[in-house]
Amino acid sequence: MDKTDVLWVMVSTLLVWLMCLPGLALFYGGLARRHHTLSVMSQVLGASALATLLWFLYGYSLVFTPGSGALGGWTRLGLSGLYTPADKPSLALLDSIPELLFALFQATFAAITCALITGSIAERARFGAVLCFTALWFTLGYLPIAHMVWGPDGWLHALGALDFAGGTVVHISSGVAGLVAARYLGARKGFGRQAMAPHSLPLNLTGAALLWVGWFGFNGGSALAANEQAVLALANTLLAAVSGVLAWALAERMFKGRASLLGAISGGIAGLVGITPAAGLVAPGAACLIGALTAWAAVYGVNGLKRRLGVDDAFDVFGIHGIGGAAGALLTGVFFSGSLGGPGPAGVGPLIHQVWVQFEAVIVSLLWAALAALIAAWTADHLLGLRATPEQESQGLDQADLGESAYSV
Repeated sequence: MDKTDVLWVMVSTLLVWLMCLPGLALFYGGLARRHHTLSVMSQVLGASALATLLWFLYGYSLVFTPGSGALGGWTRLGLSGLYTPADKPSLALLDSIPELLFALFQATFAAITCALITGSIAERARFGAVLCFTALWFTLGYLPIAHMVWGPDGWLHALGALDFAGGTVVHISSGVAGLVAARYLGARKGFGRQAMAPHSLPLNLTGAALLWVGWFGFNGGSALAANEQAVLALANTLLAAVSGVLAWALAERMFKGRASLLGAISGGIAGLVGITPAAGLVAPGAACLIGALTAWAAVYGVNGLKRRLGVDDAFDVFGIHGIGGAAGALLTGVFFSGSLGGPGPAGVGPLIHQVWVQFEAVIVSLLWAALAALIAAWTADHLLGLRATPEQESQGLDQADLGESAYSV
């Protein structure tokens, strides 16, 4: 064990958990309308907690132990064999940190992925049914995708797909799952006829800032060591985020006449999404381009594609994470090339090959996450009733579902 590496991954684990709580809870809470604030926050909390527990019960084993190309094995159920001094790591990549720490770090990735989906179905989904949906989608969607991309014998991993910290596993999968769940659930009462603006941009900005800080652990910790690659990931994370802020603001200025705080926040998150699969694999200059291009792709996803699809994706999870994640995954294949400053082989042929492999990973993740989300939404709806009643929506799910209020007035 290397104590420096252990310390860095421990800190990174805490930073990623900061993204869930309080980061994403505040981020989504600010985007919600006043009478749905606590409902949104409680769903982030519940989904994060449930996914973490299921990860330790069986999720880790089904992702990071040998099995088939689509799913791992059963040898690490309940983290069996990970918590005694005599245990040996089962993964070759763990040469300086305990496997239990790696499992803990990866648990936070599973938690944030499941929590992200709640933003698509916010303000009309019931708490208990959301937890049922989370358990089903985690099992049917997240675990197979994570194994295929990151598992020692995963299908996409064997093809050579690159995903440094979760562009396909976290962002594409959550964005597409959110889109399917939102489509299944239907639009919020009054959608398209009344304003549904965020009730607190200061709260939203606070959550975004915490997400941004946590993202340094998300990407930097994925090096699994305190080394040069971790430093590169940190630098690229910062550069992509600030590029995303400016790119989104520029797009709004050009097409709407003025930039907005909400747009700048969204641009920063989009830049972070875009650099996630590439963080430790591309040059800093490429990170700037990835952040800006991903932000512009997300602008289209939020303002163009969303209208075409006609889906009430409440907090634009698909536009930012789904479209942004796909853009980042493909751009990773481009800038990984040695001809563009990356560590990969130089030349047009290898570049085209890598982009094609990235495209395959995007399509597989998209289709798998979508099918799993449809099954999970249908099952949760028929078991518990996923959709709140119109009367409950009008009252606000804070009171109707939780019996609480975020504000006294």
